[in-house]
Amino acid sequence: MKTNSGNRWLVVLGTIIVQMGLGTIYTWSLFNQPLVDRFGWNLSSVAITFSITSFALAFATLFAGKLQDKWGLRRLILCAGVVLGAGLMLSSQVTSLSLLYILAGIVVGFADGTAYITSLSNLIKWFPEKKGLISGISVGAYGTGSLIFKYINGSLIQSVGVSQAFLYWGMIVLIMIVGGSFLVREAVVVNKPSVQNGVVQRDYTVKEMLRTKQAYLLFVMFFTACMSGLYLIGVVKDIGVRMAGLDVATAANAVAMVAIFNTAGRIILGALSDKVGRLKVVAGALLTTAVAVTVLSLVPLNYGLFFACVAGIAFCFGGNITVFPAIVADFFGLKNQSKNYGIVYQGFGLGALAGSFIAALLGGFIPTFTTIAVLCVVSFLIALTIRTPEQGKGKLRSERKKNTNSVRSMKPGTKLG
Repeated sequence: MKTNSGNRWLVVLGTIIVQMGLGTIYTWSLFNQPLVDRFGWNLSSVAITFSITSFALAFATLFAGKLQDKWGLRRLILCAGVVLGAGLMLSSQVTSLSLLYILAGIVVGFADGTAYITSLSNLIKWFPEKKGLISGISVGAYGTGSLIFKYINGSLIQSVGVSQAFLYWGMIVLIMIVGGSFLVREAVVVNKPSVQNGVVQRDYTVKEMLRTKQAYLLFVMFFTACMSGLYLIGVVKDIGVRMAGLDVATAANAVAMVAIFNTAGRIILGALSDKVGRLKVVAGALLTTAVAVTVLSLVPLNYGLFFACVAGIAFCFGGNITVFPAIVADFFGLKNQSKNYGIVYQGFGLGALAGSFIAALLGGFIPTFTTIAVLCVVSFLIALTIRTPEQGKGKLRSERKKNTNSVRSMKPGTKLG
């Protein structure tokens, strides 16, 4: 990788600005009730908008790498910022749910996902020696954007109304993403073999990646991590009221706590993964999540136990979605990072839907938490045993060589079997 250390820190600054703008979509829950009050729509129908946004975000990551190859990174982020901002500003004029789904759901989600994965993957390429830390900074900025705009958008809704809030929100986000794009420079990956744990690594194309078992195992792990975190985020207030016996105001504090611990997990576990190993960090996070959801399912909850479990799950979720981009780069190389991670990232979109679907199918919090705990244990075991494709090939070659040498060392006339 040919880089200039001074210039690449400007890329960090630009990416942080872009990611903070992109992360503001996670303030959507603030708009649900005001939209219901203004238009008389059903609350659950309005809330579906964010599910559409999340699915469109994940779906966009499948195409983002190809668009980057065609347009270039800076132009792609700039266009995504314009489209995202325009989608929000036009949402200020909607009077029907279908139009809200198209603009605030599909348009905003697709633009957000396109800029998210390409800017994140690009920053990892600039810092191949600090993949975990730099991924934590980028994804942490995404979480920080949602935390800061919780107050900005809340204030806008109160002062100018929900429709006008969309207009100002869109204008601010457009300026942030477009402005940040001018500081972003596309990293150039030199095709130079790297060595990891004594094994020469190489860059995999999407087709080559999909021929490996590791791609599917990583998908299972990422799906599990996303489902556990996203389901909790969606129902944390209800869990506090129904299962811990908290009043609504106290349970609502868990929403802010989730955002804080989620962001902290992104930065802390991302940096830690560079030092102790990414799979060890993911394994620890999955095991912690399994314990926390088991406690939520089986132990009578009080104030302290509820908040401890919620904080643990949020912290681990933030860490997992930060470390996985770096894991994909470790396994399949940096050159096609955006495309390869885009495939694995579909676990995010499916995870966003799966938690609610399982809850509806099995009937409530406890069966869903039990399912999540089982999946976390399975993924924990995968994390302990999985190896990169090249390490797997190296081990197989070593075993074959050992067996061959054993056969050669036998005395003539020795019977096999």
